[in-house]
Amino acid sequence: MTVFIHKESERRPDEALYDHIIPAGEGWMRDLRPGQVLRIVDLEGNQAADTLFYDAENPEDHYSAVQTIAGQQNIYLTTGSVLRAESGKPLLTIVADTCGRHDTLGGACSAQSNTVRYAHETLPMHNCRDTFMLQLAKRGDGYTKRDLAPNINFFMNVPVTPEGGLTFADGVSAPGRYVEMRAETSVTALISNCPQLNNPCNAYNPTPVRVLIWES
Repeated sequence: MTVFIHKESERRPDEALYDHIIPAGEGWMRDLRPGQVLRIVDLEGNQAADTLFYDAENPEDHYSAVQTIAGQQNIYLTTGSVLRAESGKPLLTIVADTCGRHDTLGGACSAQSNTVRYAHETLPMHNCRDTFMLQLAKRGDGYTKRDLAPNINFFMNVPVTPEGGLTFADGVSAPGRYVEMRAETSVTALISNCPQLNNPCNAYNPTPVRVLIWES
């Protein structure tokens, strides 16, 4: 089912307590306190922000696409979607959305998937799975490869075909479109600003995204 609940935020960037640009292909990881609001901005359009969330107090309870889809009875995310952990616990709620398409089925690119989907020559290319691991390694507090899970691809357009398959389609985002989420508990947010050059998820041109955080 396709759904898009367009809602703009009243929060002003100059009132954010945190404001950061994630360059194309780079990673970012930060904790959110309950009630804090995270906005991810697609600065130039058609960028894919591969994102994972963890219960900061219990990191093995990470974001679950299955629990989220089952809870809302919809495969697409938009305003009002509750992002749930493996335990079913609400991690965040999307409180504003000006894009209308966020994939939670396609997963993150990796060296292995690049070689299968595109060509063996893509093996050394930068990929989201490696970016996730680099960010987790910086924490040095017990995160391992086992903590990687199916992620959300904000701004990425992955339609489901009538036959039940997935396609990587041209993006529907545009410069300045954003998604905004309120943390329902202590949450660790992990982003790989996708470096993918082989499919149209980034319009073959990875670009920066902006992250802002408000207290509430």
